[in-house]
Amino acid sequence: MDFNSGQFWSSPITYAVFLPAVGALVMLLIPRQQEMTHKVLALITSLVTLGIGIYILTQFDYSAGSRLQGVVDTNWIDAINARYIVGLDGISLPLFALTLLVVPLCVIYSMDHIPAPGNAKAFLILILVLETGMLGSFVAIDLVLFFVFFEVVLLPMYFLIGVWGGEQRQYASIKFFLYTLFGSALMIVAFLALYFLTKNPDGSAAQTFDIRQLQALSGSSIGRTTQLLIFGGMFVGFGIKVPMFPFHTWLPDAHTQAPTVGSVILAAVLLKLGTYGFVRIAIPVLPEAAQSWAPIIGLLAVIGIIYGALCCLAQTDMKRLIAFSSVAHMGYVMLGIATLTPFGINAAIFGMVAHGLITGMLFFLAGSTKERYHTLEIRRLGGLLKSAPRMGWILGFCSMASLGLPGLAGFWGEFPAILSSYNPANPTRATVLFGWSNEVVFRIFMVLAAIGTVLAAGYLLYLYQRVAFGEPKEEFADDPHIHDVNAFEWVSWVPLLVGIVLLGVYPNIVFSVTNETVAPAVQQIAAAVGGG
Repeated sequence: MDFNSGQFWSSPITYAVFLPAVGALVMLLIPRQQEMTHKVLALITSLVTLGIGIYILTQFDYSAGSRLQGVVDTNWIDAINARYIVGLDGISLPLFALTLLVVPLCVIYSMDHIPAPGNAKAFLILILVLETGMLGSFVAIDLVLFFVFFEVVLLPMYFLIGVWGGEQRQYASIKFFLYTLFGSALMIVAFLALYFLTKNPDGSAAQTFDIRQLQALSGSSIGRTTQLLIFGGMFVGFGIKVPMFPFHTWLPDAHTQAPTVGSVILAAVLLKLGTYGFVRIAIPVLPEAAQSWAPIIGLLAVIGIIYGALCCLAQTDMKRLIAFSSVAHMGYVMLGIATLTPFGINAAIFGMVAHGLITGMLFFLAGSTKERYHTLEIRRLGGLLKSAPRMGWILGFCSMASLGLPGLAGFWGEFPAILSSYNPANPTRATVLFGWSNEVVFRIFMVLAAIGTVLAAGYLLYLYQRVAFGEPKEEFADDPHIHDVNAFEWVSWVPLLVGIVLLGVYPNIVFSVTNETVAPAVQQIAAAVGGG
């Protein structure tokens, strides 16, 4: 393998993306009854993929500015000028690495936690297909290729929820499918509009799906009203995947009904496809439209922060509370993006990674709690620190991280996003919100987002107090099924816990990639919208 070979068959990025799919194909040939064989094969496949990812991290030139690295650019669908173009830069690398980490941990957890009705073969095949779709989305530099990978994740997650989910799994899976499909329909229409309407400086039709070319042209040949409509199509498509308020309603149902690893993957990686789409495609390709949409995005972000937090305070189900917390936390990510500044976009990328580690860990804990107590109803839980003390302390640690305690990753996922709102791009530009300037509007957003952190402390401390403190409820006092963290859980949880501490103590692990050593990758986007 040669990271910068530029050849399809020798590119480690290509191997990393498609190896999980190859592993899934091999598993199709093995009888379902050989459950351990499927588990071992899925684990080996995900670990080898992680190994290739580590090789990529060692070969990545962190001083190369915004230049895409490991680029493969080859013919694919000549009829529509769609090409197979993949590459990594400082924006995509942290999310690519997060995906490589989360999937093997989910496979390890599944070694001892295949949910009813069983069938490890199908369950693990779907996880591997998901990995291909997620990794492909983060490296795709062609709109059609991005769309294909973006859609690949839809069916596996639909089946994970619909087959291995809870009592309302069919409703939740159909709702997830229809919401995402509707957003994807508008998104592909927006991509086609870019293809047909974008022109080169000499007036000739560009007719390209290459994100690099579209970013260079910046929609300058497209009228302002048309730009706003095209951006709106991408806004809905990506906003549903985030999900932003008011497109969020599918998320609590999907999380509540999904099996544990389904919730972990959904929270840790899948939600990031939407926010990544804004940073990689929507904003740099149509910067003028982004300026007009920014205050609307910021408004919906802070509504999501407050609304998600208030909904958390009203929840009686542990998993549903964590799901609504994702609506609030992703609001901070979108607020950072809406500022259209290097600082805000860097904060958003860090927030994606931090949320993936922390909320993924919380869903692991919720799943293990459900396995032991056979319920996630908060009023029936209690005394976890006495029944399973290690698990109780881990829940406390993750709750502190999620509420933004300094020294843990969650702090750097929220505080910089709030701070970036103080100085948005184009501060004197009048917004569509009451004609106020961007500066005034975003400083109001900053105050509301700060209030959201207080509410977050309220609902997370409430959750921890009710679940972990006190005496175990009488119905569970002598239950032999309630045990502390087992070996499979330790192995799958420790990397996430270590990551939460490392990013909290030394956030430059991510910031140095997205800003200091690859600064132009982010600043180029911000400069295109006047935020540089």
